[in-house]
Amino acid sequence: MARNPLPFKIILGSSSAARKDILAEMGYQFTVMTADIDEKSMRREKPEELVMVLAEAKANAITSKLDTTTYKEEAEPTLLITSDTVVVHEGEVKEKPSSREEARQYLKGYSGGHVSTVGSVLVTNLKTGIRKGGCDIAEVYFHDIPDEVIENLIEEGVVFKVAGGLLVEHPLTLPFIEAVVGAVDSVMGLPKALTEKLIHEALSEP
Repeated sequence: MARNPLPFKIILGSSSAARKDILAEMGYQFTVMTADIDEKSMRREKPEELVMVLAEAKANAITSKLDTTTYKEEAEPTLLITSDTVVVHEGEVKEKPSSREEARQYLKGYSGGHVSTVGSVLVTNLKTGIRKGGCDIAEVYFHDIPDEVIENLIEEGVVFKVAGGLLVEHPLTLPFIEAVVGAVDSVMGLPKALTEKLIHEALSEP
């Protein structure tokens, strides 16, 4: 999809290293702001609803810290991008593991099986107030993951920073991934095609 000819700025509402890398790969320059919200307090029955509610809560928390009048008066629009991802395994939503035991349980559960990732993206145009959001789903199929690999991942600690402790791009995990159905960037937390589409939509409405 062609870039919108209008110059615009981007704020990425996430501290995720993977999301920063993906947005940079898309050719965008951006600043980073983070939202301090209690994710565990927000529950929804469907994963698609949960990730959208969380992306909205993050956007609201960040915009409440900004002087939005300034953005409305600026010539070029500023877009705030917030997102959330959960892992669904055997019908259960898995968020960031809260303990070593939970991380171990998650990863052992994935071994020889498969998971879905449900991710949301919300683009807020701070100049116009327009918000555009959507969801993307991908699936990851695993070979058997040796216990030693699981322990090494837990020891390293990165699993505690990602939904479901799922690290498809990690050199320790990579050899045990049989297939990804959908976009890898979606599994990693920011689906490129959906993000591009929503940026375009948020800019094209007056």
